[in-house]
Amino acid sequence: MKRIILLTAALLSTAFLAADDKDGWISLFDGKSLEGWKASENPDTFKVEDGKIVVFGPRAHLFYVGPVQNHNFTNFELKLEIMTFPKANSGVYFHTEWLEKGFPRKGHEVQVNTTHTDPKRTAGLYGVKDNYDSLVKDEEWFTMHIIVQGKHVTTKVNGKTIVDYTEPDAPETGQRASARRISSGTFALQGHDPGSKIYYKSILVKPLPN
Repeated sequence: MKRIILLTAALLSTAFLAADDKDGWISLFDGKSLEGWKASENPDTFKVEDGKIVVFGPRAHLFYVGPVQNHNFTNFELKLEIMTFPKANSGVYFHTEWLEKGFPRKGHEVQVNTTHTDPKRTAGLYGVKDNYDSLVKDEEWFTMHIIVQGKHVTTKVNGKTIVDYTEPDAPETGQRASARRISSGTFALQGHDPGSKIYYKSILVKPLPN
């Protein structure tokens, strides 16, 4: 009986993913809970309200640890609906890995920032290919689209290309050089500081061929 129950649960999970998959897009957020996600150091920074992830509190990062691609992505498209509030700072990491405390050391951060004191703005590839122009207004929903194919990274806001970056063959130098290289890994949402409030919803991924 236990085996039958487990098999039924697996089939239902597969059916859910298949039903959720439209033109290759798969939702990583069910709109009701943080199932499939794991928060570091200050878990209360993240909560779900009215179909959205509310990020508000001390520094913390919410890592995707769910079943899609076994939370290990190489080539992909990622689309998120985001709303920032005044003076908020956040980011979306890709090719990263679980870290219990501190800012993720592996992977790249795509900045989320409209009016924070940090001049590096939304959709820039943080510290690599930064954007210094405010693209949207606080307290308005916008779509951020991240595409990674091979060594090429593209970011878009509301369909407009912001970053078009190809990683050079020669490794960069500096403290984060080896960790910052494009590789593979999971996603993470950033809670930057207690004064930053951000909403995320409709987090969709489309795995691409390697």
